[in-house]
Amino acid sequence: MRITAERVSWSVPGNPTPVVRGVDVDIAPGETVGLLGPNGSGKSSLLRCLAGLRIPDAGTVRYDGESVRGWSARRIARHVAFVAQDAAADSDLRVSDVVGLGRTPFRDRWRGPDTTDRAVVAAALERVGLTALAGRPWRALSGGERQRAHIARALAQQPYALLLDEPTNHLDVKHQLELMELLTGTGTGRTVLVALHDLSLAARYCDRLLLLHHGRLIASGPPAAVLTAERLAEVFEVDAELTTDALGQLQVAYRGPRRTPTAPAPRTAT
Repeated sequence: MRITAERVSWSVPGNPTPVVRGVDVDIAPGETVGLLGPNGSGKSSLLRCLAGLRIPDAGTVRYDGESVRGWSARRIARHVAFVAQDAAADSDLRVSDVVGLGRTPFRDRWRGPDTTDRAVVAAALERVGLTALAGRPWRALSGGERQRAHIARALAQQPYALLLDEPTNHLDVKHQLELMELLTGTGTGRTVLVALHDLSLAARYCDRLLLLHHGRLIASGPPAAVLTAERLAEVFEVDAELTTDALGQLQVAYRGPRRTPTAPAPRTAT
C-alpha cells in the first residue's frame, strides 16, 4: 500500500505552534522507511496522523491515492496497524488475548474469535517468538516481551502497512535485530514506516530514511545521503563520523556532543 502525506500539519489543541509543519511524504508499497529525528521533532505526531489516529489541521493523508479523511476507525484498522512506544502493564488479559485484539476490525461486535482468528493469532505469536508465553498474564511480561506482543497484535491485523513508533526501545540487541529482520521480511507489498533512535540500525535495515527537525522534513533519501556528519551536527547536535564496516554497512560513530567554539576572551589593556 502506498502512503502519502501532502502538506500535513498538526498542532496540540490550544497551542498554535505546529508540531508537524507542512510535511510531504510518499512511501511506496513494500518499502521499509525509517523515520528519524531528535526528541520533540514530531515523529510520533506524524506517525499518528499517517495512521489515522489524529486528524491533521491542514493537508491530506492518502492510502493508495484515496484521502482517509472521513474513514471510520474500523476501515483504517483494516489497512494500517500502529504500534506505540509503550504498552500499559495493568491488564488482566492473557498474552494471546492481547494479540487477539488485532482481529477486532474483522469481527462482528458480538462474535468471539473463530478458527481463522485463532490461527492468525498463533502465527503472529510464533513470528515474534512468544508462543510459549501465549497463556501468561499480560501484567507478568517484561517491557520487551510486551513490546513484542504488541507487534504480534499488529501482525494479527494483517494490515497492508505497519507504522511503528520506536519499537526497539525496550528490546535487547538480539531482539532488536530479529524485529528489524521481521519488519523487512513481512511480505511482498506490505509497507513499513518505523521511527528509530538507533541511526546505525536504521541505516542497515531501511530502504530510505526521512529526517524530521522541528516538525519539518529536512531530508529524504537513501541512508548514506541522509546521514552525513554535517546533518547530524545540525539536527542531533553531535559530532559523528560515518564509516562503512566490513559487511558494507553504514555505521555511525559518535565522538560526543557537538562542541560550540568558545570565543576568545577579550584582551585586557595593559
